Parts: sequence; structure tokens; C-alpha cells
Amino acid sequence: MTKKVKIRPYRKFSVEFKKLRVKEYESGEYSVSELSRIFRISETSLYQWIYKYSTYQKQKSILVEMKDSSTKKLKDYEKRIKELEQIVGQKQILVDYYEKMLKIASDDLGIDLKKNLDTKL
Repeated sequence: MTKKVKIRPYRKFSVEFKKLRVKEYESGEYSVSELSRIFRISETSLYQWIYKYSTYQKQKSILVEMKDSSTKKLKDYEKRIKELEQIVGQKQILVDYYEKMLKIASDDLGIDLKKNLDTKL
């Protein structure tokens, strides 16, 4: 019995793509770990791109990231996601309520209001 192994295809990134990721890092928009998760690129590759294409970083310098800023940013994102999930939940409750009211009205009138949009009053 043979086991099938899934081989991940080799990805090659263009110079423009690499420079754009470095620019996003330099602007402070994303940290290296965030870029790594978003684009599924190893942090090692990102650091190599930063050393190669960054105007600020040179190969012999040490790159230090502020963990607090990326952690704070991640917590802000999680808070925003929680707020959006709450809003979606409230909207779903309203949709369920309207569907129930429509069903009750259909049962009282004896007409299927969902299917007959041109129902005469």
C-alpha cells in the first residue's frame, strides 16, 4: 500500500512583489510575522528581501521589531473581528425575525407571500 504525498509547488516571486512586501513592512503597515501569515512566505525569505531591497536595512545590521506594536495590532484586529461578528449575529436575528413574521402572515392570510410578490391586497 503506497502513501500519496502532496508536494507543494515551488513558488517564485517577482521582484515587484518582493519590493511591495518590503515597502509594506517599511511603512509599518505590517510586521514580518503578519506578512508571513498573510502571504504564506517564510520569515527568513522576508528578512532576505528586506536586506536586499530595503533602503533602511543593510546586511550587517540587526533588525529588531517591536513585539508590542505587532501584538497590539493583532489585538485590535481581534477586537474588530469580534465586533463584526456581533453585528452579523444581530443582523441574522433580524432576518430570522422577519422570516418568522412573513410565515405567520402567510399562514393568517392563506397566501404564500414569499413566492407571490405581486399579491393583491
